[in-house]
Amino acid sequence: MSKFTRHSYERRSFLKLSLGAAAAAASMAGSALSFAQGTPRTLRIGNQKGYLNLLKARGTLEKRLAPLNVAVTWTEFNAGPVQLEALNVGSIDFGDVGEAPPIFAQAAGAPLVYVAATVKRPQSEAVLVPPQSTIRSVADLKGKRIALNKGSNVHYFLVKLLRQHGLQYSDVKPVFLAPADARAAFERASIDAWVIWDPFFAAAEKSLGARVLADASGVVGNRAFYFSSQNFAANNSDVIRILIEELEKIDQWGQQNRDQLASELAQLWGVPKPFVDVVVQRQQFGTVPITRAILGEQQQIADTFLDLGLIPKHVDVLRAAPSNLA
Repeated sequence: MSKFTRHSYERRSFLKLSLGAAAAAASMAGSALSFAQGTPRTLRIGNQKGYLNLLKARGTLEKRLAPLNVAVTWTEFNAGPVQLEALNVGSIDFGDVGEAPPIFAQAAGAPLVYVAATVKRPQSEAVLVPPQSTIRSVADLKGKRIALNKGSNVHYFLVKLLRQHGLQYSDVKPVFLAPADARAAFERASIDAWVIWDPFFAAAEKSLGARVLADASGVVGNRAFYFSSQNFAANNSDVIRILIEELEKIDQWGQQNRDQLASELAQLWGVPKPFVDVVVQRQQFGTVPITRAILGEQQQIADTFLDLGLIPKHVDVLRAAPSNLA
């Protein structure tokens, strides 16, 4: 190789290295700028009638997430199972649900993860009967048509309540209806009893004169859970943390301001305030981290549903545990 050729080769090599380094530096600078500004993200929330309604109405979540360049969308559902179906098909990233729906969702292969729970709230669900009903005890439910939302928190409540009173699930005739349809059937007296949660529970008491046969006290805990998809939670831990913090703020505020809480919820739900007063007065407040003990409670539900043939296979609840499981 001639001296000229060698110098040309070295010059080309130097230029190639220099250009490559410059490109890498530009890429790193662009990434740093993107990180500083916040890569655009979207948090899709599915909610029922509850504290998520307040969070949406107040707009505090959007304000906290704005600096992270996170947009928020909301979709309301009438029950937990449909929320988890939406999660399973990738339509939402976060939601609130009762105890039982996550079990059915895991059995169906939904990629959910528990991210927080409420304290136990057993007085917020009950078995109702019409005011003129001759049913006076849980034992009287034998052979009766009982409306409930399939796969919801009240499903497990009914199973446990019947067992506690010497009956089996097979001793009654479940009628699977969503809350609005169940209320209509209750009013027509085409069912004998209705297992339901607040605020539908309180509305039936106040407007229909429904009589409480039994609530969940001493039967089941009736926690609510906040869930996300495994993929979203893994890649957006900052968003999940802020979400739970904002929900806990509302929980703490609501405990100290029950009358104002009832007023705000009544307006959001389109329900008379006296109905919501009932909901709030029996409400237990508190948002807690997911623990092994809490997931142990969920495992008992899963095992019970498997024994009854309500789910097709064993569910290992720990597979839906958060990465920071206590």
